Amino acid sequence: MNKYIKFVIAALMIAGGVYLMMNRNIGWGVVVVILSALPILLFFKNEYILLAFWFLRKQNMAKAAKWLSKITSYPTQLHRSQFGYFHYLQGLTLAQESPQKMEPLMKKALGYGLNMKHDRAMATLNVAAGALQKGKRQEAVKLLEEAKRLDTAGMMTEQIKMMKDQLKMPSMQKHLHNPNMRNRGKFS
Repeated sequence: MNKYIKFVIAALMIAGGVYLMMNRNIGWGVVVVILSALPILLFFKNEYILLAFWFLRKQNMAKAAKWLSKITSYPTQLHRSQFGYFHYLQGLTLAQESPQKMEPLMKKALGYGLNMKHDRAMATLNVAAGALQKGKRQEAVKLLEEAKRLDTAGMMTEQIKMMKDQLKMPSMQKHLHNPNMRNRGKFS
């Protein structure tokens, strides 16, 4: 549903509530006017994102992804402040299936902005993991420090420590993945 239709629904509900109050149904009129706040709330906090957060909290990634898939065109369906959380939730639901697709979504989420510090820390940690996977150690160290700074509650200290331990490991040389490369030229 287009986000501006919610304002039209709220305006119609307010008009209906005022009409009920004018026709001596004051109690029902007040109830309808109070209920008109629901579409206005859902303009700023999309119902599909709220349901995806609910199922993500219950560790049900499939249902969270199902609710996110109902957002077909995020610029028309979501308020600008929700763009970052849309990409953030998409990245979290794709994390187990395809980790390589998660990094660009987390970068987009950080670009659009996330309100909560722990969400920014989680997104930064995932971008650091992608940088480490691509062999960009300097960028990974910088992003890990930023994630550590953003993690004020200490929820991700274990993951940050584990990634720092991975950074301390010596990097593999590019030719070591093929054991025959070392013997090249020896027998020819």
